[in-house]
Amino acid sequence: MLICAALAAGLLVAVPGSGAAAETDYTLKVDALGKGATIDDSMYGVFFEDINRAADGGLYAELVQNRSFEYDPADNAAYTGLTAWAPHSGTLDVADDAGRMNERNRRYLKLGLPAGIINSGYNSGIAVREGQRYDFSVWARTDQASTPLTATVTDPAGTALGDPVRVEVRGDGWAKYTGTIQARKSTTTGRLLVTGAGAGTLRLDMVSLMPQDTFKGHGLRRDLAEKIAALKPGFVRFPGGCLVNTGSHHGYDAPDFERRRSYQWKDTIGPVEQRATNWNFWGYNQSYGLGYYEYFQFAEDVGAMPLPVVPALVTGCGQNRATDDPALLRRHIQDTLDLIEFANGPADSTWGRKRAEMGHPKPFGLTHLGVGNEENLPDEFFARFTEFRKAINARYPDITVVSNSGPDDTGGTFDRLWQLNKQAGVQMVDEHYYNSPSWFLENNNRYDSYDRNGPKVFLGEYASQDNRFFNALSEAAYMTGLERNADVVKLASYAPLLANEDYVQWRPDMIWFNNHASWGSASYEVQKLFMTNVGDHVVPSTASATPSTQAPITGAIGLSTWATAATYDDVSVTSASGQQLFSDDFSGTDAQWTKSGRGAWNVVNGAYVQSDAAAEDTLVTAGDKSWRDYTLNVKAVKQSGREGFLVAFGVKDTGNYYWWNLGGWNNTQSAVEKAVGGGKNTLLTDGTRIETGRTYDVRVEVRGRHVALYLDGQKWGEFTDDKAAEPFRQVVTRDRATGELVVKVVNAQDNAARTRIDLGVPVASTARATVLQGRPDDVNTQFAQPIKPRSEQVRVASSFTHTFPPNSVTFLRIRSRS
Repeated sequence: MLICAALAAGLLVAVPGSGAAAETDYTLKVDALGKGATIDDSMYGVFFEDINRAADGGLYAELVQNRSFEYDPADNAAYTGLTAWAPHSGTLDVADDAGRMNERNRRYLKLGLPAGIINSGYNSGIAVREGQRYDFSVWARTDQASTPLTATVTDPAGTALGDPVRVEVRGDGWAKYTGTIQARKSTTTGRLLVTGAGAGTLRLDMVSLMPQDTFKGHGLRRDLAEKIAALKPGFVRFPGGCLVNTGSHHGYDAPDFERRRSYQWKDTIGPVEQRATNWNFWGYNQSYGLGYYEYFQFAEDVGAMPLPVVPALVTGCGQNRATDDPALLRRHIQDTLDLIEFANGPADSTWGRKRAEMGHPKPFGLTHLGVGNEENLPDEFFARFTEFRKAINARYPDITVVSNSGPDDTGGTFDRLWQLNKQAGVQMVDEHYYNSPSWFLENNNRYDSYDRNGPKVFLGEYASQDNRFFNALSEAAYMTGLERNADVVKLASYAPLLANEDYVQWRPDMIWFNNHASWGSASYEVQKLFMTNVGDHVVPSTASATPSTQAPITGAIGLSTWATAATYDDVSVTSASGQQLFSDDFSGTDAQWTKSGRGAWNVVNGAYVQSDAAAEDTLVTAGDKSWRDYTLNVKAVKQSGREGFLVAFGVKDTGNYYWWNLGGWNNTQSAVEKAVGGGKNTLLTDGTRIETGRTYDVRVEVRGRHVALYLDGQKWGEFTDDKAAEPFRQVVTRDRATGELVVKVVNAQDNAARTRIDLGVPVASTARATVLQGRPDDVNTQFAQPIKPRSEQVRVASSFTHTFPPNSVTFLRIRSRS
């Protein structure tokens, strides 16, 4: 039965402001009685890393910043022990001496009385809500018999917003003092004022203000935790990311501990005042108030399995060093075994008792554990991973030990690690990649050809490189391929999860927030739609493709640097027939070149020099955007800096081009990258490094969509960029509990997709449709969220026509009668 004409017309919805949408015809044939890959309940999860202030100032509900006066220039060059604090009165001094509370909590504040100090919290201040209660606590000691201490939440002018807490600090031994403040007025710009009266010296540490209203009463910020819980994640990966494999792998050995350490779980449990502090790779301090116990508790609270990741003693994230210390390796392996016991051991075991003492006698039920994160030294990593795996398998054979494949979706590191993982029969391999929307549209079939008998894939980090709706559409299109290959891709998590809008080290991000509000990005809405409508198994289906014709690569040329000073000379472009299209030996000016405003480009002694060794992405361009089938020649010399040089071709504009990145990633490798809409993905890579002071002859031959690259006359590599960025993608799954087929269709284009759908079995006459639709450039913000789901009833039949709106994700839940 065909859908009626009036209803069909109603379903054709143009993007607001775009005028009437054109239509493209498709077919979708579903084998409703067939059964494809089984989809595990844990298929989709979340990855929590303390980046973008995801923990302190984020999910961890503590309102006081730098509560223990431990901030240090080692964390951030701008930090002091009084960062986020301001004097109110008296004399203040951050002390690090024998008067400290304990060896792990080394610094404290000395106040010459009478005195006071003010904390400004995060973002615009301390946010409190009228009528809500907040628990204040502080560890204190006095050299007097008794010292009155008062804590008050105020506005920036000092006006109290609630009744103060008043306590008497007694004696010269550290003790905890507590009280509760009830806010009489809401504010986002509050301050915490702590004062001491009388004479003498008052010492303070661990100044805390925690809302009583937290997620399930476990100390996590309610609105953020609820947004994560609403995804119904199957797992929670933690703690990183680059926190796992950066810095020193030595432990907290007071007093000469390494300030910059990898995240080591034993630092993060027990009473919070006894936990260590640490530098955070992303440029701030992490208090470990949200530690491993809170992580396991949160995973349990949202119904997800925990998936912790431990250091493998090989650093990554640009550091790329292997620690060769057998005793330290043995210690980390034992720590990992102890972590499993902490999670799963009985309450009378050594580490199970620690868990029980913290309030959770029942085991957490750990089943998966990752070792390492994005290591760029494959053989060194795998040698150490093997030792971890052997020890874990011997003690805990039911634990799935997860390896990884490095920091990218392709290349020498990726290939070598997959080879090693396959040869060793590893159960699961963690893949990470962040690419342009076009890459996700082009690579829907990535896992179609993976070995069904090889290691399973944990897609632990992925995202399209922006937060626009078009990025979310490309991710949705890609996720249809993940589900189709659910027999290979067993786990997948978008990353990063959280971003405080005033402390952003990385984007895109799924959930954004400040000190009083939170909102889901367009990608959050896509993830939520998929994660809450997974189904139990794939139903085989096929769809027609979008008609397309691929034009040859066209574009101008460019030169660039990244944290490097470099010199270029003798730039020439010739057509395939030998006609000269462009030439510049820099004997005159640089009038032929268009600058981006970044870097310091000047003609010096007959060469083109970019002299700022700190500047990044300094692209200058020349030539005609319509050029095709040409050869680019250039001489290049690295003068100083961290990397090499970049030669661009096929340049449309500053967000759309190809470039040959020679000596990139801190001069550890070279690659060809393709930028589309500002997002990049890697097409070709190898381990070429660039020497300082050496002249390199660079040649790029563009023919149609094929490119060959030569370095000093030798072919470095070649590729053909002929993958189609298919905007129409689909997958069908079955929900056995409801008896429904879940037809999931992504239409990532400006045309509507009029689709003939053949199910081949009797179905109910109506179905529930959930639709995400908007403009490609739409972005969800605190104040406007154009991308949100709408639900509607649509008419369906065994065979029917449905028009999927332009730039949309549509899920049809169709009840089968068979």
